Amino acid sequence: MIRKATLQDLDQLTNLFDQYVVFYKKPSDYEKHKEYLKERIENNEATIFIASDDTNPDKIIGFALIYVTFSSLALNKILILNDLFVDASIRKNGIGEKLILKTVEFAKELGSNLVRLRTAKNNIIAQGLYNKMGFVREDYLYSYDLTVN
Repeated sequence: MIRKATLQDLDQLTNLFDQYVVFYKKPSDYEKHKEYLKERIENNEATIFIASDDTNPDKIIGFALIYVTFSSLALNKILILNDLFVDASIRKNGIGEKLILKTVEFAKELGSNLVRLRTAKNNIIAQGLYNKMGFVREDYLYSYDLTVN
């Protein structure tokens, strides 16, 4: 089952989010991650969909964290599928696909025609899913980051 996360889901969501961050070679910090997610939910700054186990609906097994922004080139809202993660013990069971489909449904509800995401170059398994789901890797624009201290 896929549904929108609430503050009641925060502990389990934070556990998964912490695993996600560690996957991307960042340090584990449960309390910092919990506060970050809590702020996103309380301030309506992100939409987080969670997947629960069909046999145990109270157990969260995956999430998609989405930010809504705008694109001058698209002249429309765009959804940034910023974070997508499924518990390692249950991967390859279609949970990631279901979370993406829920994100696409959400985009349509908002009148958006574009969902954007980024992933690590070596995350080949996720890239296979994104290709399967119809995402097209952008070759026209480069992505740049500037860390501001």
